[in-house]
Amino acid sequence: MEWRGRRGSRNVDDRRGISASGAGGVGVVGMLAILAVGYFFGIDISPLVQGMDQGAQTGEPRELTQQEREIGQFVSVVLADTEDVWNRVLPEQAGVPYREPTLVLFSGVVQSACGGASSAIGPFYCPGDQRLYLDTDFFNVMSQKMGAGGDFAYAYVIAHEVGHHVQNLIGVLPEVNRARARASQSDSNQLSVLTELQADCFAGIWARQASDQFGTIDQSDIREAITAAGAVGDDVLQSQAGRVPMPDSFTHGSAADRQSWFTKGFNSGNLNDCNTFREAGL
Repeated sequence: MEWRGRRGSRNVDDRRGISASGAGGVGVVGMLAILAVGYFFGIDISPLVQGMDQGAQTGEPRELTQQEREIGQFVSVVLADTEDVWNRVLPEQAGVPYREPTLVLFSGVVQSACGGASSAIGPFYCPGDQRLYLDTDFFNVMSQKMGAGGDFAYAYVIAHEVGHHVQNLIGVLPEVNRARARASQSDSNQLSVLTELQADCFAGIWARQASDQFGTIDQSDIREAITAAGAVGDDVLQSQAGRVPMPDSFTHGSAADRQSWFTKGFNSGNLNDCNTFREAGL
């Protein structure tokens, strides 16, 4: 993915140099509740990230490293690409104006309108403040522990969370949250899976539209994204955590399903082809 020297977004709130005590009084990481199921639609990667939060417990502000600054620039360019694509595509295909979200970069712990969270839940979207939250150390976890490194693999993660924002703007996310509040655990899990797969499909739409619009993406980039989609499948994560995959407990979808829906969005480029709920008979 060609990203250096390109426009960056102004909608990045970089909190990585802020200490844990300065990030809204979050406090010790071990005291935080992981709220992924209700609002965050994050990935519980706690079995893979031992020690990942410790850098945020120093209580002292710190300078960002050169690598962290470069990652921040990369994230800003990817977010700008999502803005350019969805500002055009969402009104064209859904008749809905696009409102650009803010992406919050943090280290270890963060406060959002959905509550406090740690990096162990992975990247997440909070509909309460329409912000994306990302600890960029997650990219290291993807590369070193998931076998899913590469610029476009990381771009896919951002595009997936932006996909949740698109769902919020078109009314899918509020409807799903209302339905999940009334549903049994198994039905709630199914609704969560369908929501995540649609966000994967929306990420595929972005990749297709960005490829056509900017010409900065090639087939090797798409392979990176598909590899990343598989690496965060529930069956893969459960296996890596030493558990037997249990489909009834899935909240994000299997590796194969996540790859399939991303690919479907990329091949189509159209929102109408990403209705995971309709395909499930809902």
